[in-house]
Amino acid sequence: MFHGSMVALITPMDASGAVDDRALRDLVEWHIAEGTHAIVAVGTTGESATLTVKEHVAVIRSVVQQVHGRIPVIAGTGANATAEAIELTRAAMEAQADAALLVSPYYNKPTQEGLFQHYSAITDACHFPIILYNVPGRTSGDILPETVARLAKRPNVVGVKEASGKVDRVAEILHLCAIHDASIEVFSGDDGAALAAMAIGARGVISVTANVAPRAMAQMMYAALENDFVLARRINDALVPLHRDLFAESNPIPAKWLLADMQRVGPTIRLPLTPLSESLHVRLRSALQYASSAPLSPAS
Repeated sequence: MFHGSMVALITPMDASGAVDDRALRDLVEWHIAEGTHAIVAVGTTGESATLTVKEHVAVIRSVVQQVHGRIPVIAGTGANATAEAIELTRAAMEAQADAALLVSPYYNKPTQEGLFQHYSAITDACHFPIILYNVPGRTSGDILPETVARLAKRPNVVGVKEASGKVDRVAEILHLCAIHDASIEVFSGDDGAALAAMAIGARGVISVTANVAPRAMAQMMYAALENDFVLARRINDALVPLHRDLFAESNPIPAKWLLADMQRVGPTIRLPLTPLSESLHVRLRSALQYASSAPLSPAS
C-alpha cells in the first residue's frame, strides 16, 4: 500500500500565521496531478512541532478530505509523551487517514527497551497501521535495527522511515526481520540516499524534495521500483543539488521558501524557524532550475 514518492508535505500559512487551508488543498491537488504516491501530513516538514493539537488534527482532516481516497494519506502523530502520541494517532484514525508515522520520542532519550514499550503501547491502543520514524539527528535517539525487528512482529507495525544517514541500515533491518520471521517495509528518510536505499530493498522515500519537484521524485521512485536504475540514476543526477540545498538551513525553511518563490504558498513560517537567508535565494533557484533537466515523461 505504501511505496514510491511519499511527500512530507509542508503546512502553508497565511500572513497572520494561521494554517492556510485553501493553499493546503491546492498543494494536495498538485501532488496528485504530478504523480506523488502518498502524502505525509504534519510530519517534521509540516511544522508539527509548532502546530497546536487542534491545528494538527485539522490539517490531517483537510488532507484526507481533499485526497478523497485517491492516494494514501499518512498522518504524522509522533510525540515524546506516549499518551500524547496515542491521542494524536486516535485522532488520525478518526480522520480516516491510512496510517500514522510516529517519530521516536525526542528530548527525553529513552533506552531501546523504552522505545519498544513506547511503540508497543501505541500499537496496543490503536489498531491502525503504524510506521516507525527514526531520525537521530532530530531526536538524539536511535531506533536500532534489533528494536525495529522486535516491533515488526506486531501486526500493525507496517513500516519504518529510516533517516539515520546510514544506508546499510536498510539491509540490516530487512535481514534481522527475515531471520526473526517478521515483516516490515523500509522507506528512506534521506532524499540524497533514497536511490541507494531502493537498490538494497527500500520501497520508497518520505521526501522533502518532492515538495518542490514532485513529478521528478515520483518518476525516479517508479523507475527504481521497476528496477530501471539507469533511468532512476539519470533523474536523480538532476535532483542532487535540490537534495543538498533543501537542507542548507533547517528543514522546512528552504522547501517552504522555494514553494513561496514558485507562488504555490505564502512565505510565512513559524518561530523559532525564520525565513531563508537572502544569501541562499539564488542557490535554491538554481537547484530547482537544474532539476528541470531531469528526463521526465509528461504528467499523467
